[in-house]
Amino acid sequence: MKIGELAQRSEVAPRLIRYYEQQGLLAPPRSDNGYRSYSEDHVERVSRVASLVQAGLPTRLVKVLLDAEEAAARNEETCPVAVAEQLAEELHGLESRIACLSKSRDTIRDYLARTQHEVLLREAAKPTQQRSAEA
Repeated sequence: MKIGELAQRSEVAPRLIRYYEQQGLLAPPRSDNGYRSYSEDHVERVSRVASLVQAGLPTRLVKVLLDAEEAAARNEETCPVAVAEQLAEELHGLESRIACLSKSRDTIRDYLARTQHEVLLREAAKPTQQRSAEA
């Protein structure tokens, strides 16, 4: 399949797919005319990469995780010390960002609760509640 179909099926823009390729996260073969040729496996991989990036992981760590998964599939060592150190450092950063976002959320919630606009809190919670009910 060509990049347009991959983009549509994975719901990832072609520009991002090319970026993932530049970062070494994707290596599609090329046909004689130079066009990339994507397979079903690429749809899954692009979706996985996009979800990890959306979760806040930098592409350099996405590559580390994907490489570790591939090593595990080959029954090789999956988490050398250097990889574990990178992941632990990233985990610390994620925990810090989560704490900061939680504090910001609580500050906004407390402020709205003390105003005449408290109804906005319930309205803002509706989409979250609906998503939770759908899951």
